[in-house]
Amino acid sequence: MSSHLPRSVVPEKPKPGQESVWDYPRPPRLESSNRSLVVRLGGEVVARTTAAYRVLETSHPPTWYISPADVVPGALTASEARSTHCEWKGAATYWDVHGGDAVAPAAGWSYENPTPQFAAIAGYLAFSPSRLDCEIDGEAVRPQEGGFYEGWITDDVVGPFKGIPGSYGW
Repeated sequence: MSSHLPRSVVPEKPKPGQESVWDYPRPPRLESSNRSLVVRLGGEVVARTTAAYRVLETSHPPTWYISPADVVPGALTASEARSTHCEWKGAATYWDVHGGDAVAPAAGWSYENPTPQFAAIAGYLAFSPSRLDCEIDGEAVRPQEGGFYEGWITDDVVGPFKGIPGSYGW
């Protein structure tokens, strides 16, 4: 358990096969994964892979990154709608996601020139589970609360998760 755990936080106890986000490191760690990820918009698949990366950071559900080779051609266009900088990964580039007859502005992002620790995900895409239909191994992903963080919550990850009311100082 993290020694940086705020006193007000009572972590859920993981059951067999589950991970606690309070056991994830800070600074975050990058891991490769062969789990099946699917991202849809407007009923159409926009990305599908079994060779992704996930970023694990204390108090956050994992954020998943998919190779551009596993994104449907034409599903992304550059977006000017948003600009952010991650203290660990660097400057983010945002992408509008297209699927079916729908467009989700700035619902994807990448780090084109990430910091050395995250060089493996240069150009890889992360997707917003609050605006897209995302799944891992057939399980629908639940979005992280709060509107800023975009972790993917599934039954194998327990919190509480940063983003909920009262978590600003975590």
